[in-house]
Amino acid sequence: MQVTVETTSGLERRMKVVVPSAIVEEQILDRLKKAASSASIKGFRPGKVPMREIKRRFGSGIRQEVSGELIQAKYFEAVQQESLKPAGMPDFKDMVSESGKDLEFVAVFEVYPEITLPDFSEISIEQPVAIVTDGDLENTIEKLRKQQMQYEAVKRKAKLEDKLNLDFEGFVDGATFDGGKGEGVDLILGSNTMLPGFEDGLKGVKSGEDPVLNLTFPEAYHVAELAGKEVEFKVKVNSVSKPVLPALDDELFAGYGVKEGGLEEFKSEIRSNMERELKSAIKNNVKTAVMDALLAAHGAELPGALIDVEINRMRQEAIQQFGGQNAAKIDPSILPAEMFNAQAERRVSLGLIVSEILQQESIEVDKDRVRETIEDMASSYEDSKQVIDWHYSNEQQLSQIENRVLEEQLVDLILKKAQVTEVKCSYEEAIKPPEKGPEIESSDTNVNTDSVDKDAGEKAG
Repeated sequence: MQVTVETTSGLERRMKVVVPSAIVEEQILDRLKKAASSASIKGFRPGKVPMREIKRRFGSGIRQEVSGELIQAKYFEAVQQESLKPAGMPDFKDMVSESGKDLEFVAVFEVYPEITLPDFSEISIEQPVAIVTDGDLENTIEKLRKQQMQYEAVKRKAKLEDKLNLDFEGFVDGATFDGGKGEGVDLILGSNTMLPGFEDGLKGVKSGEDPVLNLTFPEAYHVAELAGKEVEFKVKVNSVSKPVLPALDDELFAGYGVKEGGLEEFKSEIRSNMERELKSAIKNNVKTAVMDALLAAHGAELPGALIDVEINRMRQEAIQQFGGQNAAKIDPSILPAEMFNAQAERRVSLGLIVSEILQQESIEVDKDRVRETIEDMASSYEDSKQVIDWHYSNEQQLSQIENRVLEEQLVDLILKKAQVTEVKCSYEEAIKPPEKGPEIESSDTNVNTDSVDKDAGEKAG
């Protein structure tokens, strides 16, 4: 077998393979003999069909079958011979498969880039340090009470945070327009959910009043034909209601799962949840900082094949998440690749880097840490054993936990070597997700290393 490899551009390789005709013809003849021994053709006794008749009837199909199998087998043999690491499926072209001639084909594919890891000791990481204060606890309890907010009708003038129930209709140049009418619409004053000036015009109104609001659509309004236009809204105020916070009583506590122990137990439970959330947020933010630092140090070209695979994976995820009951009927390809390109590049880059670190540092998943992680997740459920058993019986879920633990082990390794600076901050600052561009989600730090595994890539080729 003759193999020649040409670098066409960047990571793309053009590999020509020539398989001697003797190998091809030998396999074809062997396949023809097997066909002759079992063929049932009218006019001939079983096993006595002349080889010329077998060739006439089956020769073309058998040649095509043997050639296809040899192309696949010799492709794998060639990439191993040349120590290549394909990223994604090859494109086979320029095939020659004729009687008496060598079998020839060209495989065009991308290879994995060489990953140069940064000096971890030169990486700088800021690690938030925060505690849950009594003030943080009280603020959280107030938020929980507001989630259970009730409203009580009043006869006084409306003010901020009151809820108004309205009928309204808008007119531009004396005519109605799409989206300009509403009936029985609830509006919280101060929510800023309506056209600028709309809520300001309703401050001080009472139930039963019919104010008229003369406003102007913003120049940058999303409906072009309304942008910059003057509009008149005729409004009817059906009711004005004031917010009423629920009392800190057993009924409220029970709604949040605290059935005994009163206020002190409620506070203790909320504080525990906040501390758990704080610990998780700090861990995630530090992980993101580490991943960002690794990403900043990575300048290698990315295989387009891997990016395409990741884009298709993300399309599937989006359909599953937002498609509802019709998800199975939706073709993921309707989602433009541009929607996911930046995220896909980030994931592929991080996957390549993480895989390289895991390999160079010989990091293997800590099974004890996996169990601790699963047990910690299960602790918030009533039947924790059932949750633990489910994770261990579900290969996909267990794999996700193992990937997460591997990432944590990797982050711990880097933090030991990096320049880590502790930064004191408030609880609210610590739990705030790290700022990212709109095209990047927090889930992008959960790297799927399987998608960039080099051995898997070679098999996929």
